[in-house]
Amino acid sequence: MPRKPAVSGQFYPSDGKTLVRQLDAFLGQVDGQEEAVGVVSPHAGYLYSGAIAGAVFARVTVPDEVVVLGPNHHGLGYPGAVYSRGTWETPLGPVAVAEDLADAVLASCPMLAADTLAHRSEHSLEVQLPFIQRRNPAARILPICLAHWPLAELVDLGRRLGQSLASRQPRPLIVASSDMTHYEPGEIAREKDRLAIERILALDAEGLYRVVREHRITMCGVMPTVVLLAAAGELGATRAELVRYGNSGEVTGDQSEVVGYAGIVVR
Repeated sequence: MPRKPAVSGQFYPSDGKTLVRQLDAFLGQVDGQEEAVGVVSPHAGYLYSGAIAGAVFARVTVPDEVVVLGPNHHGLGYPGAVYSRGTWETPLGPVAVAEDLADAVLASCPMLAADTLAHRSEHSLEVQLPFIQRRNPAARILPICLAHWPLAELVDLGRRLGQSLASRQPRPLIVASSDMTHYEPGEIAREKDRLAIERILALDAEGLYRVVREHRITMCGVMPTVVLLAAAGELGATRAELVRYGNSGEVTGDQSEVVGYAGIVVR
């Protein structure tokens, strides 16, 4: 069944032509044709984080299969929800779910389950799709929505996910959808986010989880990012690069209370 857009016209334009113009402005000159294990990409309204997301997607090749991991902001549905059948609609047209990949991942990751309820109103995965479509119109997706999980379970999921992707050719890209610190002064947000980003750049899944908890960093996509890093270990990743960091205050002109955004490539 088709999944209808939940935030089209709010987080990004609902008109296809307008959306294409905005995406192309964010992507700029696409000079990145290197394969990547995954990326961390923000999911706020495009006005605030679209340029950072565009900078990330411009740096990597988007293959024909993309696993999109996002946090569950609404608390609905199964805590590890796979959208395993059908299509997702955007103003650029439908995006097919990689149903065979969904079956393989569900078979290897028993902590996940096929569930559409968790995805119904969730924006964190949806806002990544136009970037994926613009970079590869033929791409199919595997959307996975994650609630709050203990560290050991996240690492186990990531390792199982990585093992299930390792034999696929071309290898799927993993997109971890996350914003960083929420609603703190810009200087504080930058310092807190630096601590989290350092752990991501070190490919340290456990360290990221712990530093976010210890420093009370309101990184909403920490669960997807931990899973990405654990999967990256199974997929032979050796390095990560911070492409761009910023916050909402750079758009509004107000640094008193911002949301931070980081774009990171894992190779």
